[in-house]
Amino acid sequence: MFTRCLIRSFEVGLLFRDDEFVGLLAPGRHRFFDLFRKVRVDVVSQREPELVHEQLDQIVKSGGLEGQAVVLELKEHERALVWIDNRFSRVLSPGLYAYWTGQRQVRTEVVDARTVRFEHTELKAILASASSRQSLDAWTVGRNSAGVLYHDGQYQATLTPGTYAFWKGQGEIKVIEIDLRENQVDIAGQDLMTADRVTLRINAVVTFRVVDPERALSQSNDLRGAVYREAQLVLRSVVGARELDQFLTDREAVSRELEEALRGRSAELGLELASVGIRDVILPGEMKELMNRVTAARREAEANLILRREETAAMRSQANTAKLLAESPALMRLRELETLERIASAGKLNVVVSDKGLTETVTRLL
Repeated sequence: MFTRCLIRSFEVGLLFRDDEFVGLLAPGRHRFFDLFRKVRVDVVSQREPELVHEQLDQIVKSGGLEGQAVVLELKEHERALVWIDNRFSRVLSPGLYAYWTGQRQVRTEVVDARTVRFEHTELKAILASASSRQSLDAWTVGRNSAGVLYHDGQYQATLTPGTYAFWKGQGEIKVIEIDLRENQVDIAGQDLMTADRVTLRINAVVTFRVVDPERALSQSNDLRGAVYREAQLVLRSVVGARELDQFLTDREAVSRELEEALRGRSAELGLELASVGIRDVILPGEMKELMNRVTAARREAEANLILRREETAAMRSQANTAKLLAESPALMRLRELETLERIASAGKLNVVVSDKGLTETVTRLL
């Protein structure tokens, strides 16, 4: 005839009559007259903060949970973040939820998922939860890179290095990562003809970096290939406008012209040129031999010219010295004395000289 129940201090009783929710039962012993077995008491623990019950909608609608629990009724575009005892618990999808507040500290936050990108001060803690992976897509943009964000194929933003999260079910999200560091493209083994019909093999190098990631992705699906092709065409044009001697004597001018020609096209691709240079110039075998012979002949002629110039200078110096000695007898005597001093320093020497001087005495002897 009676239905009895015991509700402990951390529990709550859910009272039903004829399967209709009547109200909550506080901790203690309860007895109900139940002749026809129409009374039911479901005892739930508040140690488990979430109230999970098949008749939760009736319980919430009755207003019996007011002041006892946090009730969330999430629409299709809404999501909720739940913290229990200041620790992140889970992400709630659309639906009806209730969390007891008597035994545990519960905090909730409702967000609008129509804003596809999810930003939060505690994003790392949220993404670390297994439940968040069912509701959020996470993307990480690495150091020295940029991420280009597309939503349903439309460009949205350029992301700096870091971790980002996006709500699932709100359209197609795609983040393309692109490296912002300097990149080099080798233009190797290019057989090019000069204006005087000499075929050269040239190796060049182009250094660039991405400055506009969105433009770089929208203009080309292969940046290195695009830079290679542009440099190849420009190099062919620049070399073909010069004769061999002009090209070899002013390679820096060729590099500058190549860089100027590439700079405009690079800007269209979202790139910035760091440097352009010609690394190697390889001549055909017969041309190399001919140029070596020309160079050797030029060096020999220069050596002969220098030798003749030095001989002429020496003879001119001797002629000037002889003229000075002839015009100044005293200078001649000084030169005689210097000569005697050098001879005497090598050993014992006796010299008898007349008052006419050493030179005149030697002349008479001869």
